[in-house]
Amino acid sequence: MADSTQPLLSDSNSSESKLPPPRSLDETIEQCIGNFGWAQFLQAALVSFAWVFDAQQTFITVFTDSEPTWHCLDSDRCNSSSNLCTLPNETWSWDFNPHVSTISEWGLQCAGSLVKGLPASSFFLGCLIGGLALSTLADSSLGRKNMLLLSCLIMSLSSMLTAFSTSIWVYAFLRFLNGFGRATVGTCALVLSTELVGKKWRGQVGAMGFLCFTLGFLTLPLLGYTNNGNSWRYLYAWTSIPTLIYCCLVRCFVWESPRWLIVKGRKEEAVSILHSIGSSNAITMSFSNLCLDVQESSNPDVYDALRILVKKPWSFKRLLAVMAVGFGIGMVYYGMPLTLSNLNFNLYLGVVFNALSELPAFLITFFFMNTIKRREALIGFTALSGISSVLIASLGRQIGSLQIVLELVSFFSACTAFNMTLIYTIELFPTCVRNSALAMVRQALVLGGVFSPVMVAAGRENQFWSYVMFGLVIGLFGLFVVGLPETRGSVLCDTMDEEETKNLTKEHIIG
Repeated sequence: MADSTQPLLSDSNSSESKLPPPRSLDETIEQCIGNFGWAQFLQAALVSFAWVFDAQQTFITVFTDSEPTWHCLDSDRCNSSSNLCTLPNETWSWDFNPHVSTISEWGLQCAGSLVKGLPASSFFLGCLIGGLALSTLADSSLGRKNMLLLSCLIMSLSSMLTAFSTSIWVYAFLRFLNGFGRATVGTCALVLSTELVGKKWRGQVGAMGFLCFTLGFLTLPLLGYTNNGNSWRYLYAWTSIPTLIYCCLVRCFVWESPRWLIVKGRKEEAVSILHSIGSSNAITMSFSNLCLDVQESSNPDVYDALRILVKKPWSFKRLLAVMAVGFGIGMVYYGMPLTLSNLNFNLYLGVVFNALSELPAFLITFFFMNTIKRREALIGFTALSGISSVLIASLGRQIGSLQIVLELVSFFSACTAFNMTLIYTIELFPTCVRNSALAMVRQALVLGGVFSPVMVAAGRENQFWSYVMFGLVIGLFGLFVVGLPETRGSVLCDTMDEEETKNLTKEHIIG
């Protein structure tokens, strides 16, 4: 523990030094960095930009694995309503070069739904396993910045290699590897950006990542339209190179989280970072004022954070509840864009509208996060998404325009619930386990995505297995939030004991 006379930040103003000491690390950092300034904004913006590449790799298969249109060559033996798999090869042809899609290049048009959905499912399975294997490294040995850099690097290199796939099996493996690396990108970006600011701007800074994800989603139809008629391999190349450039920027210009550094006993580095991002009215403080009991270890176990989470009954209950909510949201969030090909609507416009529907979700999160009650909002948005999804199947494919409206409502509600769930998770858990808890919630979201491609494939024949199931799952699982505490306007805690004390105090006041 540092000497009590060592200042956190030096300031010669004696009147400021007489201010009462902060009661927690959250308040200490907030006083040190002062008002939200350009240094914090630039850091948060650069870190949040990782979500752009996250979105591209998440939904890129909507275009690379789509089934191209075709036309008849022999009108006597073929017509537009014919089953492609029953026609002789000489009676029909693709409208574009077969290399425009993995389906046409490898002749998978008559393969089973499991084979067609294998690359997408492999990606989400990689996200699931990657999250389990890598999530705690950001809380233990690597930290937020290095974990973000490593994840983006794996995602970039695997995307580049995907462009050289020789078969569906190699392609599925590389998509798995891509998902493995991508698993912690959003988690590290969200945690790192929000830990660089105080609670006043936490919701807004977190929403910056959601906006970047929307921008990344919007670039896909643009890239897909530009690449129309060309090989699907170009899409992977075009998205991998910018990600590699971004890795260099992170390595050179992004700072580590001062919260994580202090928890790990690297206080001098934390002081330097706080001094760099602090405003001119920074306040003189000492480490002795921090109400933080840090257990330092030179060889930390990377899975300590997970053990701590499940050891405490209250934290384990919170984790299970918020993961259940995340599973339901993830099934709709990742599944809805994949079902666009099942609707009687233009695929490019459908993807654009889905991406644009994330903008109001971002605006709600950005402007109203400080006033919205977490539990009530999550119940409301998951219920709205579920009802809209069920109504899509009840209308049938004939009313395509109304179906797409309901699809957008359902997806928008799932997007908003997705954003709020991540910020809610940040507020539910202390610094020492926050990244691991958030990673587990994202794993639950991704687990819903693992099942989505299979349900989408089954929904091509019967929409009950896609839209109705999506609606039931998100609506019912959203009710798990009822047992969680309300965290709007709460102070971020840094240790399990501090969080537990805060909960006991709150229960005593309520009682």
